[in-house]
Formats: sequence, structure tokens, C-alpha cells
Amino acid sequence: MGDTLGDFVGTVMFALATLLPIINPPGVAPIFLSMTPGASDATRATLARRIARNSCVLLLVAMSAGSYVLMFFGLSLAVIRIAGGLLVIATAWHLIRAEEVPDPAIVTAPSTSALDSVESRSFYPLTFPVTIGPGSISIAVTLGAGVRLDAARSTTSVLGAAAGIVVVSLAVYFCYRFASRIVRVLGGSGTVVLLRLSAFILLAVGVQILCDGLIERFTARVVP
Repeated sequence: MGDTLGDFVGTVMFALATLLPIINPPGVAPIFLSMTPGASDATRATLARRIARNSCVLLLVAMSAGSYVLMFFGLSLAVIRIAGGLLVIATAWHLIRAEEVPDPAIVTAPSTSALDSVESRSFYPLTFPVTIGPGSISIAVTLGAGVRLDAARSTTSVLGAAAGIVVVSLAVYFCYRFASRIVRVLGGSGTVVLLRLSAFILLAVGVQILCDGLIERFTARVVP
């Protein structure tokens, strides 16, 4: 019993240690704000729940079936990183170039049609690739592969990895749910500065993911 509990806790901690730095919910919260311009607290709370739920499902699917899907289509993790990096770059570039949108629109109440437009983006791009990108998906796939390799502790490892993913999703929810408080603390101008800076950081993250994928895909491995 003690060994089983220890394996479970160890798997949970390993999942948290690998997923949280990649997903970085506090760091992505300003991006969430910039992509929900003018949304009310109620709307952002609803979106936070949807994004957290989508993130949990996406990571669980990647953990349980991701490696099989990649093998079926003949894809590699490097290709997934390249494609995901391009998506992140496109999203970040759109945020940086969105200077024609008035800055006060971030904090003012939009029309009903605008709210519908925001809610329709709860999966793409708010969940993928902004929250759950190729890096976190590849980690989830690796977690699933490790579970299958460790057949003797398969059930405990599966439950531990799943519990870790649930905890990460809860962190996403709370960070996004209360992200609007940043607007009140910083004010209009401070919020815009933070959002522009976050968009640039997101662009840099996308470039890094793309470069890592290109290096992994095209660098020949030297066999000693």
C-alpha cells in the first residue's frame, strides 16, 4: 500500500513538474485577457471553465492515445512542434499587430455579438495553441508512453498522471478566472503595456518551439 501511494504521489509530482513550467498559467493569463477584449467577469469565468475543461481533455487524450495517433499518421513529435510553433507565432503576431483596436476595448463592455465571437474561440485559439501548445502535448504523449513501458505500475501511473493533469487544469482555471483583476489594478494604459509585452513573449516562445522542432527534425544524429 505504501509503495502504491508513493508511486502515485511521485507520478503526480512528476506530471506537475513537467507540465506547469511549460503551460505557465500565470504567464499566459495576460494573453487570455488580450484575446477576450471587453468581456465581462461572468464571460471570462465561463471561458476559464471551458478552457480548463478543454485543456484537461486534450492532455488526457494526448497522454492516452497521442503516440498511437502519431504512429498512425506517420508523424513525429518534431513535426508537431514545427506546426505548433507556427500556430503560436501566427497568434502572437496577430496580437502584436492589433493596434487598430482601441485600447479601452480591453476593459469596456462589448456587444452581444462580440461576446458570442469570444466564446466561439474557447477551443481555438484560446485552448490550443495559446494554453496547450505542442510542448505540453509532447510531454503528455511522453507521460503516456512512460506509463505503457512501466506495465507493472500501469494503473497507479495512469491515475497519478491523470491527477496531475487535473491539477494543472485547475491552475489554468484559477489563473484565467481572476485575470481580470489585473485590469483593475493596472488600469487601461498599464494593461495595454502588459498585453503587448505578453504578446511579444508569446511570439518568442513560438519561435523557440519552431526552432526546436526544426533542429530535432533536420539535425542528423551522429551514431558513435
